[in-house]
Amino acid sequence: MSIEVGSKVSGKVTGITNFGAFVELPGGVTGLVHISEVADNYVKDINEHLKVGDEVEVKVINVEKDGKIGLSIKKAKDRPPVVEGEQRPQRPSRPSFNRNKDQNRRDRDQRPAKESFDQKLSKFLKDSEDRLTSLKRNTESKRGGRGARRG
Repeated sequence: MSIEVGSKVSGKVTGITNFGAFVELPGGVTGLVHISEVADNYVKDINEHLKVGDEVEVKVINVEKDGKIGLSIKKAKDRPPVVEGEQRPQRPSRPSFNRNKDQNRRDRDQRPAKESFDQKLSKFLKDSEDRLTSLKRNTESKRGGRGARRG
């Protein structure tokens, strides 16, 4: 029996690792079910879902040239078909924090005029220069000033 992508087959779990489970398929070939393909929900410990010797139904999701076979347990499960025209359940609505654009524009127009970039930059440079001057003054006095010799 050849293993084809998309086919569903039964297999037996032969080994479990921290990243997945090895499943022996008909014909003696072995494939890997990655931990992300074990269940629909998050799997922290694969041992909570599978044990060595378990019979599982898997779907072949890829066959690589070097013979590695990728399997999925969650994709092998039959899901009810989605009927055309039927919609998925709606999420509960959340309150919107985005007000309409007109309201935002009105608020912006009523605010006092902001400082221009140049005004902010000159204010920053002045504050920065004042801080540097006081810092230099304090460190130079502790070192004995410029040109002072240690004795």
